[in-house]
Amino acid sequence: MLVLEDLSKSFGNYRAVDQLSFTINKGKIMGLIGQNGAGKTTTFRLILNFLQADEGEIWWNGHKLSTKEYNTIGYLPEERGLYPRVTIYDQLIYFARLRGKTKKEIAPKIDEWMERFQVKGKKTDKVKTLSKGNQQKVQLIATLIHEPELVILDEPFSGLDPVNAELLKKGIMELKEKGSCVIFSSHNMDNVEKICDQLIMLSNGAAVLNGEVQEIRESFGRTTVFLESSLTKEELEEITGVKNVAKKDQGYLEIQLDDPEVGETIFSKATANGYIPMFSQQPPTLEEIFKMKAGGGYE
Repeated sequence: MLVLEDLSKSFGNYRAVDQLSFTINKGKIMGLIGQNGAGKTTTFRLILNFLQADEGEIWWNGHKLSTKEYNTIGYLPEERGLYPRVTIYDQLIYFARLRGKTKKEIAPKIDEWMERFQVKGKKTDKVKTLSKGNQQKVQLIATLIHEPELVILDEPFSGLDPVNAELLKKGIMELKEKGSCVIFSSHNMDNVEKICDQLIMLSNGAAVLNGEVQEIRESFGRTTVFLESSLTKEELEEITGVKNVAKKDQGYLEIQLDDPEVGETIFSKATANGYIPMFSQQPPTLEEIFKMKAGGGYE
């Protein structure tokens, strides 16, 4: 279990992380989101002791995180770094040995991990001969092959196509099933919504959202209705509390409400003559919440 207590870090007059607290339990995945410059990477660097906190504590399994635990951490930085003239095999052995593993422990696992991430190439190939996507996969394997208990991934989906992004999601879920704590940053809210148990949203270094993903969504109210019925756009716009009605290409209407209780009125009117193909009342998506909280500065 990873616990951050009132963590703060300033650079001169700039407060990069401001009284940040959160807990990640074993076998849980946390998404860390926020605009560029919100404090995500600084938070990771504080956990990894690349930077010293001005205030606060970091705890791991009931004691202060110390250097003896760093071999149990897997870290994927946003800026990737591999040795282009070194083979995949030698590179993975080298990084694993930095984490306290032996060649005997890691060598038998390399083929399995390359197959799991569908790396196109042989383990004797030099990294510079691989495509950018396959280089990213090798870096991911280097991060995970020692089976860390705490995994920190800084923008891991950046540059991955949908197929490779799914492979990464599968790898993250396997770590969760084995009991690892996983924390990752992402600008892709769909990834966060699909695989995270909880999330933290940072703004100017401080947490403005902190909790389970569905609880956060529900806290904003079920203000969106997806409707397919005989009601027209014009009829719906006349209902008090309906803020906006948009007709979608798929044939249904998306209705934004000022008050979630208006959904009952819409449902009653839509079903007055019986069956309708679609009625779904939902809270805003994480992407919509991100845009609300970030003031439209989503990237």
